[in-house]
Amino acid sequence: MARAVAEPFVIDVTDPSTYSDDWGGPALAGVLAVHMGPGILAALALFGMVRRRVTGRELVDHAETRAPSNSR
Repeated sequence: MARAVAEPFVIDVTDPSTYSDDWGGPALAGVLAVHMGPGILAALALFGMVRRRVTGRELVDHAETRAPSNSR
């Protein structure tokens, strides 16, 4: 994910000679897709896992507060 954040600052997007020999080159879109794509996908997956875990905890918390008591 750090590579995805750093890539636009590591290369000079206005000078094709700085990225034309990189993976995905010579086009800027290809270079950014290859170097930033995996980091973006990893960030989305991490966000989804965290969101699912938080949502699951909220559902458990609500179920526990609504549970009927058997203290008759």
